[in-house]
Amino acid sequence: MPAQTAPAPTAESRRADARGKVPVRICLVGIGGFGERHLANIRRLEEEGGVRLVAAVDRRADDDGALGADVPMFGDLEQLRAAGLDVDVVVVSTPIDTHFDLALTALDLGADVLLEKPPVANLEQFHRLLGAAEEADRLVQVGFQSIGSHALGLIDRLLASGEIGRLRAVGATGLWSRDTGYFTRSPWAGRRRIGGVDVVDGVVTNPLAHAVMTALHIAGARSAEDVAQLRTELYRANAIESDDTSVVRVRTASGVPVTCALTLCAAEQQDPFITVEGTEGRAVLHYTRDELTVSGPEGTRTVSSGRTNLLENLIAARRDGAALLCPLAATGAFMRVLDAVRTAPDPAPIDPEHVRWLEQGGTRRAVLPGVEDWAARAVAAQSGFTGIGAPWAVPAATGERFVVAGREVARVRTGEGIAPTSSPRPFLHPVRTLGGVTVTDQQPLDHVWHLGVSTALQDVDGLNFWGGRTYTREDQRYVWRDDHGRVRRVAAHATDDRLDEELSWVGPDGTAVLAEERRWTFRPVAEHAWELGLRFRLSPAGDRPVQLGSPGANGRAGGGYGGFFWRLPACTDADVFTAAAAGEDAVHGSVSPWLAFSAEFAGRPATLVLCHGGPPADPWFVRVSGYPGVGLAPAWDAPVTTAPEAPLERAVHVLVVDGRLDATGVQALLDAAAESRGPAESPGA
Repeated sequence: MPAQTAPAPTAESRRADARGKVPVRICLVGIGGFGERHLANIRRLEEEGGVRLVAAVDRRADDDGALGADVPMFGDLEQLRAAGLDVDVVVVSTPIDTHFDLALTALDLGADVLLEKPPVANLEQFHRLLGAAEEADRLVQVGFQSIGSHALGLIDRLLASGEIGRLRAVGATGLWSRDTGYFTRSPWAGRRRIGGVDVVDGVVTNPLAHAVMTALHIAGARSAEDVAQLRTELYRANAIESDDTSVVRVRTASGVPVTCALTLCAAEQQDPFITVEGTEGRAVLHYTRDELTVSGPEGTRTVSSGRTNLLENLIAARRDGAALLCPLAATGAFMRVLDAVRTAPDPAPIDPEHVRWLEQGGTRRAVLPGVEDWAARAVAAQSGFTGIGAPWAVPAATGERFVVAGREVARVRTGEGIAPTSSPRPFLHPVRTLGGVTVTDQQPLDHVWHLGVSTALQDVDGLNFWGGRTYTREDQRYVWRDDHGRVRRVAAHATDDRLDEELSWVGPDGTAVLAEERRWTFRPVAEHAWELGLRFRLSPAGDRPVQLGSPGANGRAGGGYGGFFWRLPACTDADVFTAAAAGEDAVHGSVSPWLAFSAEFAGRPATLVLCHGGPPADPWFVRVSGYPGVGLAPAWDAPVTTAPEAPLERAVHVLVVDGRLDATGVQALLDAAAESRGPAESPGA
């Protein structure tokens, strides 16, 4: 478009306003899209005094009357320079791939810059722009408006006062819904690059970038050096280049985990929020409305706060030396995330069978059923969608497959990708009946450290190999401690019906505490049932005895869990019973040769029958009402000891059955299993 001629330079543009202030001369670059909001904000500030919009830059032919007759519009900043029009602040609200060049030109004009997010399209541009701003001695503020929220100061004070304890983790959850028109609104929408030029327009880097930036800010990750570890997991349900459903996981240099689970394929649009997990409580920030909900020992309260406008903050920094709220340098950690997304493999397409398309009012949008629950689980577990087993995610890396009667009935997971606070360990998941009913769960929201079928203990000489908070005798409650160990596989040998493993239980400092020998067996029992066997031996890794305990052994009545544990998925119509008792209260803590758990799993019936594999007979640990889970508790109400000369040994057999069973049916199946069991699998072997 032909450049408009600037008004002849006069003293008018520098004349003091009624308050005696010389107005800050502003040029807005990009008057459409989000630029309309910037224009409205500038007009508001003009009315309040202190600023004046003196020019605009846009590629369009005219402004449709949005600017008024006294504000010239140019095709680019070079045309503005040629017109001899001086500006103090340039506001850039244009496509991502144009930010870098426009910001450099604005700095060269001697102007300070308000640069829309994300600031630039790659990390190299970020460092170059930082250097240019420093050389020009100019200010660059980045338009992450959420960083102006006064709620961030409230969170800082919460943590400083200890009201929610020390900072343990930060999560960002973004559940937005966008139709296909969102991705066709401009040539760069939904693109990773155009003609070799980085665009990086995806859910992480643009529409829900505020969620990522705010979470990093709260976690103390501002500069690029504040990021110690970074992983991305990118997916797309829409026919675009970029990601529309993703998880980003960061561990800061100070050790704080940050997990961002984001999608544009939610069933309904929801306000994004940041979860601040403390050791004594939590705070949830809905940053779009500056609302903070605090839950702690003193109860729950909600506080609404205001926010400081970033353009006003930039003007105050120019005039009074106020600190910028979101200076370019403080977006270094975010730029590390953006660059990781930029350089990652292209987002994995989600199989159409997992996508539901909704059409309404001439629009069409993709929905991932259940993505809300998967996002919540990812944030709570500090995991990617792959790690928690989202059905549309790339399958997790697994070890051995247990095959019975030609059907895969279980897989070994190594524990890779499990958060340190969940005590990573090998486990079985999914475990299925011969008819395909899944009877395990992993990392459920209620207890994200529950991992399918595994062996775990919450107290091993004072170390937590179970996950989550630790129940201590001193506090007589659960507390968060940095005491989590992990179990690593040392060696394994598999045959068609058996898996032998050697495992090392390692403390948080890397010191081996226990050595475990474990044998899994798996075989058919009937047309509708198979048997899983587990025998394990725990020995001290050193030459001294090791004490093994539980919350129950530390004073929590009925909390004797630890040892073998089976976490079941959500179910209905659950019945739990032994030969002598029925119901959770009656069975929990009892000692019986066998225990049955029968229920409907996703509408399909299945039964587990757990049987002691030999003496001693540990009490059964049972949960039904709070969550479904069963196990054997060797340290029910008192610790047990493993010594080099007397290691702890336990065994259990589990019948995995299609259909519901009563006590008579259970006993008949147990008798059939016992008759067909080999000597090496028999109780006491």
